Amino acid sequence: MSAALIALLAVSCTDLDVDMKPYYEEYPQPEDIEIQVNTADAFFAFRGALGRRFDEGNSMNSDEYTGVSFDGDYYNNGDCANFSLHTIDYDNCKNMLNVYNDILSGITKCNTILKDVGNDPRYEPQLRAARAFYTFLLMDHWGDTPILDRILNDDEAADRAPRADVAKWIEDELLAVRDRMPDEVSETTYGTPTRWMVDALLAKLYINWPVYTKDVTDAAWAYGTNEKLDDCIAACDRLIESGKFALAGGDENPNLGGKSDFKMKFFYNNGPQIKDFIYAMPFDAVSIQGMTYARFRTWRRGQNNNGLYSIEMTKSVGGNFALTPEYAALFNLPGDRRNDCIVGDGNAETFDVYQYDAYTGEKTNVRNTYNDQPVTFTRSITLKDQDNHLNTGADMTGWCQGYKSIKFFPNITDYNNNGRNQSNDVPIFRFADVLLMKAEAIVRGGAATNGDTPQSLFNQIRSYAGAPTLAAAPTLQDIEDERGREFLDEHWRRNDLIRFGHFERPWGFKTQFGSNDPRMRLWPLSIDVLNVNTNWKQNPGY
Repeated sequence: MSAALIALLAVSCTDLDVDMKPYYEEYPQPEDIEIQVNTADAFFAFRGALGRRFDEGNSMNSDEYTGVSFDGDYYNNGDCANFSLHTIDYDNCKNMLNVYNDILSGITKCNTILKDVGNDPRYEPQLRAARAFYTFLLMDHWGDTPILDRILNDDEAADRAPRADVAKWIEDELLAVRDRMPDEVSETTYGTPTRWMVDALLAKLYINWPVYTKDVTDAAWAYGTNEKLDDCIAACDRLIESGKFALAGGDENPNLGGKSDFKMKFFYNNGPQIKDFIYAMPFDAVSIQGMTYARFRTWRRGQNNNGLYSIEMTKSVGGNFALTPEYAALFNLPGDRRNDCIVGDGNAETFDVYQYDAYTGEKTNVRNTYNDQPVTFTRSITLKDQDNHLNTGADMTGWCQGYKSIKFFPNITDYNNNGRNQSNDVPIFRFADVLLMKAEAIVRGGAATNGDTPQSLFNQIRSYAGAPTLAAAPTLQDIEDERGREFLDEHWRRNDLIRFGHFERPWGFKTQFGSNDPRMRLWPLSIDVLNVNTNWKQNPGY
C-alpha cells in the first residue's frame, strides 16, 4: 500500500469511538490535501462498523452462526442470540443496530465534501458512488431509507423513502457516475470507489431487484420475474472483460510452495495484491484498527497454553460464534480448500482439534488441549438450558459446541500486542461473486453471453478451490450452497437467503425459541435512531 494512502487511512479511522460527525463543517482552505483527507474519511466511514458490529449482526442473522453463551458469559442481554433467533430487540440489540448511524455518517460526510467540491471530476463521481453504496447498505438491511442527496437544512427532517424508490435512485446514481469513475486498479485506488466497484454494486442491486422493489416482508413474496437480469449480466461482463480481476493471483504463500491459494486471500497479509478483490476495506493492527474477527471466532479457551494456534494468545477470546450444523455441513466436498477455513469437518459429527501454525495457517500434528484434556468440537450444538439464552455451559463441553471459522486467520503477534486487532483486509465485492452472480442470473432466465454458461462459470469456482466440478448445469440450490462455501464471513449470506426464499428455513434454534415471521427480513431501527428521528416509524413486526 502506498505511503500516501496509508497516511490518509490512518487519519480517517484510528479512533473508532469518536463522534461520527464530519470533521469539518467548513474547510479552512479549499486545498487538495485538505479535501483528500476528508474524502478518505468519507470513503472509509464504514470501517468501524465492518470491523465488528456489522459483522456480528449479519453473521448471526444468517444460517452461518449461532450466538451461544456460557452460563451468562457472552450473553450480553441477548444481543447475538436475538439476531440468531430472528427476534432482534430494538433496545437490547442496539450495539449492532446502531451501525445505521455509522453508515449514515458516511452519507453525511460525502454530502459535506460534495457541497464544497461541486462538480470537480476528481472527487464528485467517487463521492456519489460511495454515497450510493452506503444508501444500498441501509436499504438492504432496513428497507425504506431516506434519500440524502444533499445536506439538509437545520430545520429540515429527513423522511424515509419507499425501498423501491431508493433502489431506483441508487441505480440512477451509479449509472450517472460509472463512466467518470477511475478505472485504475492499484495500491493507490485500493479500498476506494472505482468504476469496477460501481459495476459490482450494480450487479448486486440487479440480482436482488425483486427483493428491493416488491414487498419482501409479505409471506406471499416470491422472487418471480426480474426485468434486470440482463443488466446484471452486462455489469458482470464489464468486470470479466476488463481483465483486471481473477480468482488466482496475489495470494501466493511461500510457506505453501508459492502457490496461489484460496485460504491465503483472507490471511493477515492480504491486500491490494489480491486479484479477486474488487472492493475491500483495509485494516492494519497498528495504524488502521477495528478488525477483531478472531476474538469471537476462536473457541472460548483457545488462547490458553497449547491453544488453537502455535503461538499463545495472551489476550482472551470470546468463542461465541458457533457455526450452525446446517452451515458447517456445506464444507463437505473432497479436496475443497475452503474446508480448511473452518475448524471442523462438514462430513463428521465430531472434530479432533489440532493446533494451527501461526505462520502458515495450516493444521499441525500438535493436539490442542485444555488442562491436559484433548479438545474435540461437535458439529451439533447442545444447549444446557432450554431457553432463548442459547447457553451451552461454561465448561469443556459447552465451549466445544459448534465448529469454528479461521477464514480470516490472525497474526497472533499483532493480536497480542495491539488490543486484539488484526491486519486482515475484508473484501466487500469479489470477482468470485461476479462469476456466481452471472451464473445465477442466467439460471433465473437471463440471456447467456460470451460463451459463458452457468456450468462453466460455476466450475471456474470449483476448479480454483480444488473441489469436484459439475457435470451438468447447476441448479439454484447448487448456487446457493456454493455461495455459502465461498463467502463465509463476508456478510452476504443473509442477503442470499432472502433472495433464494430461504431466510425462514429451519436452522439453529429458531424453530424452538425464535421467529419465522417474514417481516424479520428487515432489521428494526434501534431505539437510539428512533429517538433522534422522531418522525420515523419502527419497521412492522417489531
